[in-house]
Amino acid sequence: MQTTTRVAVIGGGVVGASVLYHLTKLGWSDVLLLERSELTSGSTWHAAGGFHTLNGDTNMAALQGYTINLYKELEEITGMSCGLHHSGGVTLADNQDRFDMLVAERAKHRYMGLETEILGPEEIGKLAPITNLDGIVGGLYDPLDGHLDPSGTTHAYAKAARVGGASIQTHCKVVETNPRPDGTWDVVTDQGTIHAEHVVNAGGLWAREVAAMAGIYAPLHPMEHQYLVTDDIPEIYERSSEHPHVIDPGGESYLRQEGRGLCIGFYEKPCRPWAVDGTPWDFGHELLPDDYDKISASIAFAYGRFPVLERAGIKSVIHGPFTFAPDGNPLVGPVPGHQNYWSACGVMAGFSQGGGVGLMLAQWMVHGECERDVSALDVARYGKWITPGYTRPKVVENYQNRFSVSYPNEELPAARPHRTTMMYDIFSDLGAVWGHQFGMEVANYFAKAGDPTYETPTFRRSDAWNAIQREVQAVRANVGINELQNFGKFSVTGTGARAWLDRIMAGRIPQAGRMSLTPMLSPKGRLWGDFTVSCLSETSFQLIASYGAQAIHERWFVQNAGPDCTVENISDKRTGFQIAGPKARDLLGACTRANIQNIRFLDVTTLTIGQVDCIVQRVSYTGDLGYEIYCDPTDQRQLWGTLWNAGQSLGITPFGMRAMMSLRLDRFFGAWLREFSPDYTAAETGMDRFIHFDKAANFIGRDAAEAERASPPARTLVAFQVDADDADVVAYEPVFIDGKVQGFCTSGGYAHHTKTSMAFALIPRALARDDLTAEIEIMGQRRTARRITTPLFDPDGMAMRG
Repeated sequence: MQTTTRVAVIGGGVVGASVLYHLTKLGWSDVLLLERSELTSGSTWHAAGGFHTLNGDTNMAALQGYTINLYKELEEITGMSCGLHHSGGVTLADNQDRFDMLVAERAKHRYMGLETEILGPEEIGKLAPITNLDGIVGGLYDPLDGHLDPSGTTHAYAKAARVGGASIQTHCKVVETNPRPDGTWDVVTDQGTIHAEHVVNAGGLWAREVAAMAGIYAPLHPMEHQYLVTDDIPEIYERSSEHPHVIDPGGESYLRQEGRGLCIGFYEKPCRPWAVDGTPWDFGHELLPDDYDKISASIAFAYGRFPVLERAGIKSVIHGPFTFAPDGNPLVGPVPGHQNYWSACGVMAGFSQGGGVGLMLAQWMVHGECERDVSALDVARYGKWITPGYTRPKVVENYQNRFSVSYPNEELPAARPHRTTMMYDIFSDLGAVWGHQFGMEVANYFAKAGDPTYETPTFRRSDAWNAIQREVQAVRANVGINELQNFGKFSVTGTGARAWLDRIMAGRIPQAGRMSLTPMLSPKGRLWGDFTVSCLSETSFQLIASYGAQAIHERWFVQNAGPDCTVENISDKRTGFQIAGPKARDLLGACTRANIQNIRFLDVTTLTIGQVDCIVQRVSYTGDLGYEIYCDPTDQRQLWGTLWNAGQSLGITPFGMRAMMSLRLDRFFGAWLREFSPDYTAAETGMDRFIHFDKAANFIGRDAAEAERASPPARTLVAFQVDADDADVVAYEPVFIDGKVQGFCTSGGYAHHTKTSMAFALIPRALARDDLTAEIEIMGQRRTARRITTPLFDPDGMAMRG
């Protein structure tokens, strides 16, 4: 057995084989896959083998489309059959909300180039005649849907990898993974030790155990899953063409043709986690005992939806485990805190997503970044706070909601509250209705008498409309107060801090007592972060960015560390409040003995507020006059008391994230992972205005940014005023210009202060006329949208800067 390799991939399921193949495709041939048993052992061999493109996350949908189109390439490379059946498929909607979701997904597909279409009941009946259409509102048809042979496909990946120079060692169990001081790894197996530059955990059912060898907790859990294969059914085998897939979310089931019968599987509500205390190493090609009781209600529902099932015998029952992450998306990428250790785990839909996961991970390893935003599957989207006790109930919840309607304003309840600030009980007493980010409870809005204490999930305007509007108007008219916990925060200190920041950030690094806004770029010029940099002294800086991206940003900082510079994640060590509105200065002045009249916009200073020493920044994401006030978490309640009591005569009002996201709209402020994400560049989104091209430092991404400065990109970010009715833009709705889809929305919503439905969109630069009129599809209807070039609130910025 070989003793050295560039990459050791642990796990011989479809995901491990895909990673191995894609590494060779990108030019790394010295790669080795290690499998303790045979290829496909674990969950791959008993998978139903279905594939589809439908996914609420557009990047995941694109990766699923890539995966499906890859199978013919594998067959051509290897001469092996993947057993492809492109039968097409339809997802049913048995209520208006579900139909709204499918219509919204179809709208996204327009600019993605996916040829899906909305069908009415009559069309569904012709396409899938075994379906009982009682109660069916409509459906979404996807011609790419189908199924394949799981074993044949995995072996095709493996052979294609071998063609590219890869090696595969089966019956070779990994027992230890030990890091060396230089960042490489000793992979100890029962056949000997292999020295690897990189390790990829593609352990599938054993991913938790493989991760634990390196001292890593992998937040995933196996779930029991059951599907049935019927005896021959005349309505199936007498057809002239293969019956399409049918997904029936109302019945928690998926159905496809299997030979002369049917295969039907269930995501039942009374589901069961498997191997709670660890996956047995001797498990592999076994199945779990049949359990009809667990799926009895689902079977009864399926008999009603597909009556032919009731007349068909059961040929076989497949009951086996497969793994989920808490949100159902894969866990991919470099594991924070572990050099050259990579994750390719939690891929519950391996034959829909495995190819895309392999491609993204290979690009990450070979090129240092991916061709698209992978935030939704980045392993670092979970931080050090996550535990098995949190993961398990979230995985159960995700399994139960696998086919449920997913709403843009939905807040799922399992394992919450998990993390809270010192303000949780105070805000709850004030009527806070909670959301969560990165495991932390965040106030969405504050309910008063007559307001909903639970925001009803919807694709249309929220029933919390009045509460959000009240908070917006209070900020614009008087002064609002909002917690600052949900910002990611970093302390950068040392004599080399300024030099490091000049390299890591593309913008201007401020002088002492000032702050600046700056993009952080990848080497290819994509947006890696949207930061506020505050200079507390020549050797001490504070960085502010997305709370949910803090582990991703921290990993980037570690990968790009500099001399004489210490970077510390202080996201939960520094908290405080934002006060915003025309009376914000009056409120701050009433709480400190210091003279605050000379604090300019983008100044940063230290003040004693009441009894608490604070860092105060003159800036506000609401677009109003405002201040961000940071303190130690143990001082937060004291600070709150000072501000709250002093604000009573000024009409102080607490406001949540729903109001914040409304307030930003009429000031044209973009948001991270909406207007600004690794899918876009600074020049596309207007963030290039914050790049300091005159500085001497060769900042990361400079060459790419300079190239776009010389030759502007083909698309640009614009703002629209939309003639909306009862639903506003959320994200990814298509933009029609001259009757054709030529762009898409990055986000939008209702600006309550200016009473305007707004949207931000990326469109061709050549078409971005000041007087442009376009159409945006919202809930299946094209709505007139007029470009606006000046912020609707405080267009000259005097309220914020004055």
